[in-house]
Amino acid sequence: MMRPLTHGLPGALATLLHGVPISNGMVDFAWTVAVGAAVQRVTSVRLEQRVLIVEVPDQNWDREITRSRPVILARLQTLLGRDAVTEIQIRKHPR
Repeated sequence: MMRPLTHGLPGALATLLHGVPISNGMVDFAWTVAVGAAVQRVTSVRLEQRVLIVEVPDQNWDREITRSRPVILARLQTLLGRDAVTEIQIRKHPR
């Protein structure tokens, strides 16, 4: 049975990223792959220790990211390594 190319993409990316030191650019890239361009455009992320801080513009995005948090965390761990990100915290963008 043939599977779509997108099913193998996370594993291929994880292989490429394996052993590369984690940088802000790598975290941004992994975030975009994990959540898609639409979510990436309205959020900003940074890694503090092993906690990914996600800044969202409003309560609607907070709910959406919260709802999807387990899936997003699993995707990030696949891309960056299981120990690279252990938690996701969501915060509202400061004004």
